[in-house]
Amino acid sequence: MAATTHTVTNQAPPLVGYDVFTADRALAAAVERHLDPALLDEARDELSGLGRSAGSAQVQEWGAQANEYPPRLRTHDRYGNRIDEVEFHPSWHRLLGKGVAAGLTAAWSRPGGHVRRAAAFVLWTQAEAGNGCPLSMTHAAVPALRTDPALAAEWEPRLTSTVYDRALRPAAEKAGVIFGMGMTEKQGGSDVRANTTTARPLAEDGTYELTGHKWFCSAPMSDAFLVLAQAPGGLTCFLLPRVLDDGSRNVFRIQRLKDKLGNRSNASSEVEFDGTWARRVGDEGRGVRTIIEMVAATRLDCVLGSAALMRQAVAQAIHHCTYREAFGGKLVDKPLMRNVLADLALESEAATTLALRLAAAYDEGSEQERAFLRLAVPAAKYWVTKRCTPLVVEASECLGGNGYVEESGMPRLLRESPLNSVWEGAGNVQALDVLRALQREPQALDAYLQEVGRARGADHRLDAATKNLLSELAERENVEVRARRVVERIALVLQGSLLVRFAPPEVADAFCASRLGGDWGSAFGTLPHGLDLATVVQRARPVA
Repeated sequence: MAATTHTVTNQAPPLVGYDVFTADRALAAAVERHLDPALLDEARDELSGLGRSAGSAQVQEWGAQANEYPPRLRTHDRYGNRIDEVEFHPSWHRLLGKGVAAGLTAAWSRPGGHVRRAAAFVLWTQAEAGNGCPLSMTHAAVPALRTDPALAAEWEPRLTSTVYDRALRPAAEKAGVIFGMGMTEKQGGSDVRANTTTARPLAEDGTYELTGHKWFCSAPMSDAFLVLAQAPGGLTCFLLPRVLDDGSRNVFRIQRLKDKLGNRSNASSEVEFDGTWARRVGDEGRGVRTIIEMVAATRLDCVLGSAALMRQAVAQAIHHCTYREAFGGKLVDKPLMRNVLADLALESEAATTLALRLAAAYDEGSEQERAFLRLAVPAAKYWVTKRCTPLVVEASECLGGNGYVEESGMPRLLRESPLNSVWEGAGNVQALDVLRALQREPQALDAYLQEVGRARGADHRLDAATKNLLSELAERENVEVRARRVVERIALVLQGSLLVRFAPPEVADAFCASRLGGDWGSAFGTLPHGLDLATVVQRARPVA
């Protein structure tokens, strides 16, 4: 018989065996809001199925295994032949395969595809964030390839396939492919125009030989990559296949895998090109313009990825506090803890609501929506990804010491949380991109203001914040120094507008009072007195 001191009491059960989609009321509501009613039943069935997978014990175990056994680089085989392969735990391939099968690379080929994919991306990232990188880049490569109709006709069916084929063989022999990207070089970083990789034209029209070094090349196990290199006509975009048509390996020398803070299950690498065959995408000298749509799509995925991490952290915190007792009652019922949980829930719902609105703009595809995205995507990427880490830290603290232990899963979320703020352009890059949009594309600001204006008169704090934002935008002096401040306000006003229009009154009221009305402290859990916080927390509770 076990000793009484070994009897476990007052611990929350694992958050497992639940539908991650239906348990997320903000996400489910956004899908219903933005999809054509004719698509809703099918989309709900798909997303609920993926949600049950993401919440299952098996998939959660896959995520843990993929991180516990990270990828390994094998530069040579046993005979000394250079092979440059990355080995993954089988759980990685299972996760990536289910992501592809769920349509996470197929948004461009079906009605309502971007909203459906965005919701699925939020769900699947909560199971394991590492496989989001190759899924994101494969999805985002499509608009870049469409600048060359012949390339798009050849490659797009493979990119948007729901078949995951991990074998290294010619793309023409595969039913589906995965794409990576290599832009960053050690001397340039985000300044991609400083790239020194060279491209020498070959005899066959549109083909080149690349020589150079990429400091960050994501997903080096991919079938092909979009890269930037200096051609005779200037910086140019290229498609670089991993395996050539004759079955031979292209020259793609993986120098090392990055030892990263988080995102451990995913391989990021340094690679060398030395006479590497590639095909031009778009015109010479227009590499940035060619690849910019890919960058914009991956930036949206950074917003979605952060929203997913925030949602999972909040779900874990509320779940724990619903069961944990302290000082004579449930933690969730303690006024101060309720304030913390409600504050976290507001941040999470605002992120999810904004991210799905951006996805809907992609589906709409009108000139107005494209102008809106030009400003809203970098602003959202800046703000939502910045909010992710402090939220995950606070959510972990809700679990007390349990949240500091690896088995809780919270440390994995915490290590992952800064990633999306760094990838695809860090905070200053996003802020400066917003400034460029404001200065060069007045239609972007017009589209943004029209979107925000749809909530005019519904909340006096939102109206006042919008007025203050307009005053800030009208002030041109020292605008670069103030860029982060401006972008933060752009994002908050947009979030406030969306919540006022679409969220329950209790959520919108609390958000506007704190984020826009100024009645908020410097840490989570400082919401003003008088709000209906119990309703806010209950809305965010994941019902297993």
